[in-house]
Amino acid sequence: MSNKENNFKEQFKQALISTVKVISEDYRLDVKNIDKNLSSKKIDFFDVTNLSSKNDFIRLRAETDSTALKKKFSNKEIFNKNLPTNPSCKSLYNIAEKIRYEVLGGKMLKGVKKNLCENYNQKIVSMHKDQLKNKKDVPIIEAFELYMLKKFFKLELNAVSSKMLGFWEKDFITSIDKHLNFLNNNLEDQNNYNLKFSKILQNMDVFNSNNEENSKDDYEEDNNLDNETENNDDNQSDKKEEENKQSEAQTSLDASFDLSDHQIDEQLEDFDSLKESKENIIQKNNSNIVDQEYKIYTTEYDEIAKAEILEDVKETLKLRKNLDQQLVGFQDIITKLANKLQRQLLAKQNRAWEFDLEEGLLDSSKLTRIIMDPYNSLSFMKEKDLDFKDTIVTLLIDNSGSMRGRPITIAALCADILSRTLERCSVKVEVLGFTTKNWKGGKSREAWAKTDKLTNPGRLNDLRHIIYKGADTPWRQAKNNIGLMLKEGLLKENIDGEAISWAYNRIKKRKEERKILMVISDGAPVDDSTLSVNTGDFLEKHLKKMVKFIETKSDVEILAIGIGHDVSRYYGKAIKITDVHELGDVMISQLSGLFENKNKIH
Repeated sequence: MSNKENNFKEQFKQALISTVKVISEDYRLDVKNIDKNLSSKKIDFFDVTNLSSKNDFIRLRAETDSTALKKKFSNKEIFNKNLPTNPSCKSLYNIAEKIRYEVLGGKMLKGVKKNLCENYNQKIVSMHKDQLKNKKDVPIIEAFELYMLKKFFKLELNAVSSKMLGFWEKDFITSIDKHLNFLNNNLEDQNNYNLKFSKILQNMDVFNSNNEENSKDDYEEDNNLDNETENNDDNQSDKKEEENKQSEAQTSLDASFDLSDHQIDEQLEDFDSLKESKENIIQKNNSNIVDQEYKIYTTEYDEIAKAEILEDVKETLKLRKNLDQQLVGFQDIITKLANKLQRQLLAKQNRAWEFDLEEGLLDSSKLTRIIMDPYNSLSFMKEKDLDFKDTIVTLLIDNSGSMRGRPITIAALCADILSRTLERCSVKVEVLGFTTKNWKGGKSREAWAKTDKLTNPGRLNDLRHIIYKGADTPWRQAKNNIGLMLKEGLLKENIDGEAISWAYNRIKKRKEERKILMVISDGAPVDDSTLSVNTGDFLEKHLKKMVKFIETKSDVEILAIGIGHDVSRYYGKAIKITDVHELGDVMISQLSGLFENKNKIH
């Protein structure tokens, strides 16, 4: 094998490792001794040295994605809790769960969906049966996987696979089709999904007869189902095909992959974009870890948008000008605040120097020694590296209708002043907002109304989460976006718990050691559509659980500023302001206090 191929395969392996780290969010994964039987992390990395064709690369890439998605989305305890009592159902139950977390991964990352679909299409094309006369010729496991791919991945089947599914499709349609809406709406809720599928499979007529398939009951083996299906197909295939494959192995690799740097970039995933694409993670997944009772009817209509795409440039500039006009009366306050806060924060850095070094900056205080004794050597000094600058502050602002008028103006002031001031102190600042796309539930409620109108459906509105300023974006580039907060048509309902979960998931992925989440709100979470069909404290309970989780079980420090309302019943660290004139003292005391307790751990 040429050095060129070896280099490419090594890059491919490293790309797979990076993919697993990003998707599974396990950035501490030990990659030094990775092999097929990596037991400490339960991640199977396949030997890339035996890859010889494009299909091999597609298969390995898809299987790695699937393994990472299982680690991220699938809870073993929930899986085992809902395991069917009928052992004949277990293989199908494994497949159903595998499809669930793969579909979630496809929604999260388009590249992952592409890899999975390419691999499944490859398997479908490779299927060929010499004799297909009745059900006995087609294992139910193979037929069920085809059915799930058709219904959930929307894959098109070819003539052979359609015929294979045809023998069993009526059984599946009768038992499963009527539950598809429920299953699709509960993809993020593993417990509901697993429980429903377990009941469906146990009630299927085929499992109440003697036409049963032997099945596996070990959850750890469910990722091997694809390999088993492929092996069954391979056993049916002509042996000459395998011989041809071996003889063409060398040329196949070169033909399928141009090993130039440009082609490598195209063949392997762009992992920086993977991290950014994780903005589309199903938000409920992380909420479920904290609050198993919190439900979401659908995330299909939710939106995470950059502020600049919500309005045209002309209107954005007009709104920024409006904000600047309201800032005129507070210009002196802002200047004093910025200078005072900057002095406070910079003072906390406690700069220190190392002296008597052999290189660095010349220590002028020691020059007298040279004058007194020319044989003395020059002395140098160097400033110590400090951890202070390794800090990020996320400002999460309530963009609900109740904030309209003076409250949202004060919030915009907070964002503007904090962004400018902390940026001077080399502290990264991110400005986020949360609201809903519509009043009265929007498309989510319409979809709920068209179905069975399930009791207690959970959150029933279309979320809109807004990125006004990214952590790595300078204030000057984002200042016009902050003015967009004053657009009245933008302010609707507020579902605080999920917004905090979203902001928390963004900030926890940052590399900075110090992470501070500051919430600016005017009171309790309110969404009429959701509260009208759930318990009255549904949103409030979720908010409290999310805040408690961050305060007690994470390294993110969270505090809140209540505008005109006391929010201390939700947040352990909370203060209330009623006017912008109070903003200066409040922000200085709160932020200075945080930086004084720099090493505090919740």
